[in-house]
Amino acid sequence: MTFDYDVIVVGAGHAGCEAALAAARMGARTLLLTISLDFIAQLPCNPAMGGPAKSHLIRELDALGGEIGKATDACSIQMRRLNTSKGPAVQSLRAQVDRVLYLRYMKNILEQEANLSLKQALVEDLVVENQEIRGVITELGLTYTAPKVILATGTFLMGKIIIGDYTDSSGPDGLKPSVRLSQCLQRLRLPIRRFKTGTPARVAGNSLNYEKMIEQPAEEIPLRFGFDSPYPTLPVKSCWLTWTTEETHKIIRSNIHRAPLFSGAIEGTGPRYCPSIEDKVMRFADKDRHQLFIEPTGMETDEMYVQGMSTSLPIDVQLAFLRSIPGLEEVEIMRPGYAIEYDCIDPLELKATLELKSIRGLYTTGQLNGTSGYEEAAAQGYMAGVNAVLALREQEPFVITRSEGYIGVLIDDLITKGTNEPYRLMTARSEYRLLLRQDNADRRLTEYGYQIGLISEQRYQHFLQKIRLVDEQIARMEKTFLPPSEELNQALRAAETTPLEHGASLASLLRRPQLSIQFLLRFDQELASLPLEILEQIEIEIVYSGYIKQQKEQVERQQRMEDMPLGASAEYLEIHGISKEAREKLQRIQPRSIGQASRISGVSPADISVLMIWLEQQRRKGEQV
Repeated sequence: MTFDYDVIVVGAGHAGCEAALAAARMGARTLLLTISLDFIAQLPCNPAMGGPAKSHLIRELDALGGEIGKATDACSIQMRRLNTSKGPAVQSLRAQVDRVLYLRYMKNILEQEANLSLKQALVEDLVVENQEIRGVITELGLTYTAPKVILATGTFLMGKIIIGDYTDSSGPDGLKPSVRLSQCLQRLRLPIRRFKTGTPARVAGNSLNYEKMIEQPAEEIPLRFGFDSPYPTLPVKSCWLTWTTEETHKIIRSNIHRAPLFSGAIEGTGPRYCPSIEDKVMRFADKDRHQLFIEPTGMETDEMYVQGMSTSLPIDVQLAFLRSIPGLEEVEIMRPGYAIEYDCIDPLELKATLELKSIRGLYTTGQLNGTSGYEEAAAQGYMAGVNAVLALREQEPFVITRSEGYIGVLIDDLITKGTNEPYRLMTARSEYRLLLRQDNADRRLTEYGYQIGLISEQRYQHFLQKIRLVDEQIARMEKTFLPPSEELNQALRAAETTPLEHGASLASLLRRPQLSIQFLLRFDQELASLPLEILEQIEIEIVYSGYIKQQKEQVERQQRMEDMPLGASAEYLEIHGISKEAREKLQRIQPRSIGQASRISGVSPADISVLMIWLEQQRRKGEQV
């Protein structure tokens, strides 16, 4: 039995869902295959979305027509703003979501999509002819053919669960692992590596003493990820803050010989920025405590997630150290923490479109590319889905640059620098943070979503109206002057800033560090009538205008290098004058431009100078580089 499609997506986690929806909504006959229809868009680790850089990805995907932002808003049971005391570049949203409701929401969205077929099947083999993908074969022997296949397998390839001395061949939440597909990728000579991630225990909420913990309630003001989604309406639940103790650390240290991470039972490389509690205790011996958050996992369950307590220690040790924490003295474990090892590929083997260099039409996304996090996976899935369809149409690929979005930073880091550990996106990875704020993701990317066909005409017109309003208000505030008055000067003195002797523009007042746009609302009725999200963009654009201008100039300088293209099959090994390491790295990665070449580890500025001379020589010779 053979079934024919335009695009096949293997895996229905966050990458697979976004890939399938993007392809189907662009008109491609799309098939989404998953090991279990009951675990679509599962949240096997933290029941939360967002955080620094991650919330930026969600908002960028929403601006492009993705689904993750809308799903998060629909299933949120708490929404908070993070880093509010810092600058706008690093401020972010974070939502606790109902993990069961989330997968139901996403499954329903997938089922309702006209061009999308959703089927439960375990893919065991790929059909490849002349280094070009032709389709997939399931464990039941069914063949599904398509010229484009997107692998979004998460942590299922050769998945192995580890808890103390116990190990089991398994995917997350006890699901069947994918063994033969991993063997297939090895036969295809893809560079396979072994990574590891982990998750904390889930505990019974009714066994906790909340009086010994600090409540972390939701924000009182309405917040959302989607630019046009309804604000969350579900009942709100609080998180709770507590800390480990010296007794916690003593229990872990005395049982460290039973930790798979230190006994050698774990082979895979773990995430540096999300270490297990045993790793934190051993690496940061000077710390007398570590912060923990007790987080709800849903509305209709008492199960709580112990954020910051990832572990693979035996369950008796888990129970002992959990009961040494304030508020958890009588805790009951509902699901133990565990580590999971899995196979992934080296992302240096990918093009900017996430298509493999060695197999035409085959794309890889998410944790298969060595990343960690729901948001990173969703971003890659969307980009792979869009580019698969554009390739079918023989149109130019869609690539977001580092100056246009965190999606561009994420993918460029993967395909240019690679990763030797589970990759996590952070705001510090971007050189243009002030331009890539979460508040202006729609201004940066909605035009692309509209051109691709994933933003409706109605939404696009609403977006244009919003941008016009922001720009008009900024221009008006530069020209609108407030005369000195007793009321205004009294308010300025109360804010500990200099009163006016002459008139001052609204914009100049806003640039005073002691004042905010909220201060100006009582003195300008037009501002007072604007919604909060409009006021936020106006304030940032005015207050940080000088810094924004500097970063835009920086982008323009870098763009000159990005506009110097390199050939898809240049013979760098034959270029004299650059280091051996640089030649080998350039030959393997085959950068698309001088700009990308300059970001490759091991390629020095001197190498780039030689490469630019060589490129100019090739241009003069009239040769195709």
